[in-house]
Amino acid sequence: MFAQIMERFDRIERALERMNKLKECLDGDTLLDNYDLCRLLGITKRTLARYRQKKLVTYYMIDGRTYYKASEVEAFLNQKGKSLPARFRHQPNV
Repeated sequence: MFAQIMERFDRIERALERMNKLKECLDGDTLLDNYDLCRLLGITKRTLARYRQKKLVTYYMIDGRTYYKASEVEAFLNQKGKSLPARFRHQPNV
């Protein structure tokens, strides 16, 4: 019984750590996953992987998944002479 309770606490602790990592990464910014970014840019998953490999886009691995900050994607697009749709733009805390 005690071991089960301790295991449950461990699972809760791991879940909270994942949530904290996500919160630290967010900093008021929108996170996009591979699917979102591929649709946004009109590219394939393989092309996005090449962008990561060539370090053209900054990405974050959180709990085994790949995420991109909208503000950093916006900077990438600005370099390419394009803009990010308004719903994804970073809104700094005022």
